[in-house]
Amino acid sequence: MENIGNVTADQLLAGASVLSRPAEEFGNDSSIEAMWAMKAFEHAEIYFNILCSLDPKILRLTPHDDAIYKTFRETFPDLKVDIINVNEMKSSEGKNKWRSFCEQFKNLVEDYNMGTLLRVNCVDEYSEKNSTLVTRIQFYAIELARNREGHNDCIMQKFKPKKISKN
Repeated sequence: MENIGNVTADQLLAGASVLSRPAEEFGNDSSIEAMWAMKAFEHAEIYFNILCSLDPKILRLTPHDDAIYKTFRETFPDLKVDIINVNEMKSSEGKNKWRSFCEQFKNLVEDYNMGTLLRVNCVDEYSEKNSTLVTRIQFYAIELARNREGHNDCIMQKFKPKKISKN
């Protein structure tokens, strides 16, 4: 069998069969959780620096911004996006409504369900107190609404871009 890097084709096939098993068979791996957390933090840092650097009304987050925003406001017409009510969002009723919204973008938005940090209060920067974990499509929907509805307008005046940390 061919050797790809330091991994043989047999090892790749074995790995693929393991990954096809139900997720319930795997325990929590703290190193994987730490990698996901680092990725979410890097995304948050980059996004916030962009908000600090340009007018959010002209910012495009995906090629599907118009569809995401339109569907979001049709599904959640009265949802306040300036300060997110995390308890409401993560309640049983909230989860069901959000799950239905998110699944509409399953085949349209790459990594639509990846864990992403969202600022709870849009006038403040990311911090432990001002962040919650959401799916990527929830982040897009809320941040698109914040950008288009003027809630993020103060960020550029209030904050300056920061040097991105290299871990």
